[in-house]
Amino acid sequence: MRRRASPLSLSPGSIDAPIGEFVLNDSVQADAPTSAQIEVAIPSQGRTVADLMTPAVGVFAPGLTVAEATEQLRENVKTAFITYLYIVDPAGKLLGLVVMREMLLAAHEDTLESIMLRQPFALVADMPLEEALRQALEKHFPVYPVVDAAGKLTGLIRGDSLFADRAIEISAQSGAMVGVDKEERLATPIGRSLKLRHPWLQVNLLTAFVAAGVVGMFEDILGRLVILAVFLPVMAGQTGNTGCQALAVTLRGMTLGDLKQGAARGLVRKEGTLGFYNGLFVGVTAGLGMFVYAMMQGEAEPLRLAIVVLVSMTIACTISGVAGALIPLILKRCGADPATASSIFLTTASDCASMGIFLSLASLAV
Repeated sequence: MRRRASPLSLSPGSIDAPIGEFVLNDSVQADAPTSAQIEVAIPSQGRTVADLMTPAVGVFAPGLTVAEATEQLRENVKTAFITYLYIVDPAGKLLGLVVMREMLLAAHEDTLESIMLRQPFALVADMPLEEALRQALEKHFPVYPVVDAAGKLTGLIRGDSLFADRAIEISAQSGAMVGVDKEERLATPIGRSLKLRHPWLQVNLLTAFVAAGVVGMFEDILGRLVILAVFLPVMAGQTGNTGCQALAVTLRGMTLGDLKQGAARGLVRKEGTLGFYNGLFVGVTAGLGMFVYAMMQGEAEPLRLAIVVLVSMTIACTISGVAGALIPLILKRCGADPATASSIFLTTASDCASMGIFLSLASLAV
């Protein structure tokens, strides 16, 4: 007669025990860090998996039979929601995982070890949340086991909790791009909101002076051809939108972990190419608009002005596309948040490129 394995499942009264303190039916306690120890280990500069971790439930020994595990589950599910069974050795090291479907299809005398999924995907307790989200992005599991550096099961983290944190992070990006701090909420006091926002507005003002300086260099040509001033907002708007598209894609790639090591050069090349073609196609329409408007105003060189608009739009959109990809990459390389005030710097680059190139070509052509 086969010797019955001793279950390592949580006793009913231990479900609410601190993280990692598994009260075993054999009166053996797994060697895992307590919640207080985990809190101390969390780096002050960022959040880790341990911040979202909850106590592990559904923990069993590998030699337990399906029938024995089922009896244990009848008690455990009264006080806890169990999605998977986690198989650990006497030291608490995670050996495998059993899904409920395998439990239903297995024979009563089968052991959990014989039906478990070996080497299951697991997160490490001290792993930064950003890295954990990248690793779990394509898994789509309802629950993820959490282990320590030695592979011992220390807790669980639910998928909805993990990705809810990322949703909050993504929702803060749109504000960060224009200088709104991620900490600011609807209930943030006016004084603190002013303190968080105003410095970036001062930076934006300084960068606006740079763009104004570029326009000021071409006062003579603007005085002779006032029609050029009419098209300055058109050039700046289209160029800026092209750069913002590149910026949004780059930030999304960083957030979702799509931007792998060595992929930056390809990204910049792609956005520059897209900027070129978008600028060319938009430039044709804008050039046609300049031709018609110049004819209505009785300008002497309407075709030449139209060509200037076309060429300027193409070059400026190419530069803006490259800038939209490069700015967050540069901020990240410098150790700053890639989303922080990216659009402020992008707007300056786009304005200087669009208006500077447009007025320079107009000065040479007319």
